[in-house]
Amino acid sequence: MANSQMLSGNTTYLADFWDDSYKTQLLGIVIAIAGNFLISISLNLQKYTHVRLSRQKDPEPYYKSVLWWCAIILMGIGELGNFAAYGFAPATLVAPLGCVSVIASAIISVAFLKETLQASDLLGGALAIAGTYLLVTFAPNISQNVTAFKVQKYLVSWQFLVYLFFEIIVFCILLYLYKKKDLKHIVVVLMLVALLASLTVISVKAVAGMITESVKGHLQLTYPIFYVMLIIMVASCAFQVKFLNQAMGIFDATEVVPINFVFFTASAIIAGVIFYQEFYGVALLNIFMFLFGILLSFLGVFLIARNRERKKSEVPFIDIDQVPGQKSMDKIQPDASSISYGSLDAEAKPLGNKDGELKDTASNLLSSHKP
Repeated sequence: MANSQMLSGNTTYLADFWDDSYKTQLLGIVIAIAGNFLISISLNLQKYTHVRLSRQKDPEPYYKSVLWWCAIILMGIGELGNFAAYGFAPATLVAPLGCVSVIASAIISVAFLKETLQASDLLGGALAIAGTYLLVTFAPNISQNVTAFKVQKYLVSWQFLVYLFFEIIVFCILLYLYKKKDLKHIVVVLMLVALLASLTVISVKAVAGMITESVKGHLQLTYPIFYVMLIIMVASCAFQVKFLNQAMGIFDATEVVPINFVFFTASAIIAGVIFYQEFYGVALLNIFMFLFGILLSFLGVFLIARNRERKKSEVPFIDIDQVPGQKSMDKIQPDASSISYGSLDAEAKPLGNKDGELKDTASNLLSSHKP
């Protein structure tokens, strides 16, 4: 009888724990998805603002546009939502949900910015949505009560110390290659971003978790570890943004966005597994399906992002304002159906008094551009 009552009590306790844990994690998922959706709206609003200003005869600075500031506010709310999500859901789940921003941005750009929808966009969106479903379904369901005591315990665990030592060594090597050897390869730059991102994820979850516990009534803000993690969060974010901006300045966005998403997600998952032990006790099938969902998300993001290329002029021109002895700023337009350059534009002014001078100038330009 006593054993029966004990078993019944344990079953009730586990059911209540599972129910509370699931609701908390579901709240984190909803907040993360909503935050990423707001970020995608913000990015498209910023793009629309720049496009609209560029069409004006005398465009004003973008920072004077009300629409641009609305987009920035939405961006802040979205990032705040992502920050809050780490306090309710595992880091291994919140980080991959960043693919929602890519999916939503592609849909919004097609619907409102009238961008071209291609078959690869549909396939990429379907893969990313399927991956997101698997992520949410098979994510580790663990208690997310992040306290100051737990963070201190995790910081001195041998797993994290080995991981931190390895990360510092790799970071120093990559930084040496990037700064001293001038190795400007996209993998090198984004690996620096990813290594910093792992510290960002660890510190963000620690800070968000301790704030969440404090709101629940268990004050954690009096512990020094809270402010240590806050400093790590700010510093790692600042350097991460610095290297990411450098990557955007060197490489095309269609390369940076998918590769950075893959590296950031991988670093966040590794950080969550090693520091917060989020896969501890999870069934092997759940881990496999979770990782398969991440793989589908990666493929979807690559397919969507690779078609977002910068639009270039379809009819290039050659500026001949630097031709010696000429004062005109006119341009020679190439003939699209021929390998040679055509005549001057109909509205152009003649460069010389004789037709022979014009032909000689065009001939010289043609010969100077041959390989």
